[in-house]
Amino acid sequence: MVKIHHLHQLIIIIIITTFFFFIWIKDRIGALMIMAREKIQIKKIDNATARQVTFSKRRRGLFKKAEELSVLCDADVAIVIFSSTGKLFQYSSSSMKEILERHSLHSKNLQKLDQPSLELQLVEDANYAKLSKEVAERTLQLRRLRGEELHLLSIEELHQLEKSLEAGLGRVVAKKGEVIMNEINRLQEKGTELMEENDRLKKEMMEISKAREQVHGDTENVIGEEGQSSESVTNISDSADPGQDYESSYTSLKLGLPYPG
Repeated sequence: MVKIHHLHQLIIIIIITTFFFFIWIKDRIGALMIMAREKIQIKKIDNATARQVTFSKRRRGLFKKAEELSVLCDADVAIVIFSSTGKLFQYSSSSMKEILERHSLHSKNLQKLDQPSLELQLVEDANYAKLSKEVAERTLQLRRLRGEELHLLSIEELHQLEKSLEAGLGRVVAKKGEVIMNEINRLQEKGTELMEENDRLKKEMMEISKAREQVHGDTENVIGEEGQSSESVTNISDSADPGQDYESSYTSLKLGLPYPG
């Protein structure tokens, strides 16, 4: 019975010890996971020994990753590293010399591609400078033509400016004369058109007057042929009623004849 009792105690101790061991393991794993999740600050390692150890470890890892990249992706990879002491470390998936030559050739080709753009920029800059200078000169010339900034001109330059102004004034006067002559010609043409229109209207009035005189003469002839004598006309007029007298007066007025009162 005593042995069984001791055995039970031993089992209980083992169970308790195992329980606490698993709790410790769990806490340790949690702490490690927290440390792994924490962002490591990238800065220079002050301790020289630790720095050398980290350099060797990271260099081997970098070369290993480069080799994996070359194998997996069939890529030409080259890495050149100089340590803080100036020691050279390098890795190349094929020939380091060939890879470096390809890199140099590629850089030269890029420079050739960029060269036209550089030349074009230089040409544009030169054109801009030339145009800016020309604008400045033209502006100064215009100001001097307006009588400004003349204090720096010499006698010869003032003489040339005077000649330019005289030539310009001559062109202005000539242009003014041309405009005035054009206006005179236009007014003369307009006057000619008005005179022609006036003559046309006069002719129409004369034709209308002639037609009126002809109608008046024809009317008098008709009255002379139909009337027997002035007495018979008078008798007819006297014997007529007031309505007939009104009609006779209306007819005389319409035909332009003298009304027999």
